[in-house]
Amino acid sequence: QVQLVESGGGLVQAGDSLRLSCAASGRTFSNIILGWFRQAPGKEREFVAGIRWHVRNTAYADSVKGRFTISRDNAKNTVDLQMNSLKPEDTADYYCAALYGVVISTSWERYTYWGQGTQVTVSS
Repeated sequence: QVQLVESGGGLVQAGDSLRLSCAASGRTFSNIILGWFRQAPGKEREFVAGIRWHVRNTAYADSVKGRFTISRDNAKNTVDLQMNSLKPEDTADYYCAALYGVVISTSWERYTYWGQGTQVTVSS
């Protein structure tokens, strides 16, 4: 089992920055991939960013490239999502998810473990 707990959501204005954090615990982190997904009301859950824990390979959705950065802290067992230049269309519930593998999947169905989510609202 892997437990994931997100934090850092909130209400910000367009152009602001926000940092989300996902604290991971449980099973070994060997070959684990951590991903961030988001889901806006009435829309499907979509991939935002992912990182392979040990090799630090990263992947991003086109909509966030250049604005969002995913990183991990081995000492704290956290995966952070730094979000800059936020736009109203970034408004959504953000979820941290994990899967065991070697390829960062953009499909939420591939992820086994999920956090409870944290809400991000960007006002215009």
